[in-house]
Amino acid sequence: MSLEKFKVALQYVVPQHLISRLVGKLAASQNKFISQTFIRLFAKNYNIQLNDTQVQNFSEFASFNDFFTRALLPDARAIADNDIVSPVDGEVSQLGKIDGDAIFQAKGHNYSLVTLLGGDEENAKPYQNGLFSTIYLSPSDYHRIHMPCTGKLKRMVYVPGKLFSVNQATTRNVDGLFARNERVVCIFDTEFGEMALVLVGAMIVASIETTWAGVITPPGGKRPFTWHYNDDNAPVIEKGQEMGRFKLGSTVVLAFEPQAIEFEDSVAAASKVVLGQALANALK
Repeated sequence: MSLEKFKVALQYVVPQHLISRLVGKLAASQNKFISQTFIRLFAKNYNIQLNDTQVQNFSEFASFNDFFTRALLPDARAIADNDIVSPVDGEVSQLGKIDGDAIFQAKGHNYSLVTLLGGDEENAKPYQNGLFSTIYLSPSDYHRIHMPCTGKLKRMVYVPGKLFSVNQATTRNVDGLFARNERVVCIFDTEFGEMALVLVGAMIVASIETTWAGVITPPGGKRPFTWHYNDDNAPVIEKGQEMGRFKLGSTVVLAFEPQAIEFEDSVAAASKVVLGQALANALK
């Protein structure tokens, strides 16, 4: 067995949720020694700079979580004029056509669109044979998620699941990874049709939050749970505006209806993207 496969195999046997929640407790600690020790070790290991953030001194962060979800300066990222922009800083793991219900994960691995969106076929129906993009956020990336286009929230679904790592090694070796991990599915109405924005949890991702509902997980649950929004209580979030955040990194999956958009030629699998960069244009 290769070292890569051994590391992946270990993830099946370790207590994923327990480890993640314990890390979350440490990350939320405001004990100065604990927080500053972790912040400085992490910043050194991943070469983190604070040139484009609102807080520009490591010692000013109250906890590791504050550091990890640090806010950018207002002009740190330019929002492109394109219809759809990248919602995060990260790397495009995959993008392309959804083949009926199947989304491409890695060579030899697909996963189910229906399962990804919480098991409800009605939620998934608009996106069958549409387009998708999967963007991985590395530990060194900015970890707030912004809207790729203006949207009105219709539904939010919490989906319980595993907490496998979402790095490249795990993506290559774990079947249905993004449809197995704990996740939060956000369904928006946009001028280009419906859009699903899925925030996928991962090993040691201690929290997933949205700007309208706060912390979604933890605590988690054993069954999917859906929040419905109508005209009276539906948040409308503008393109480029923050919509959520990860406390420790993970992955975002976007899904669009058929014949709704086309991706920019410059955006391909394994390409780096930054928040606000042109991702796609509408066909409608």
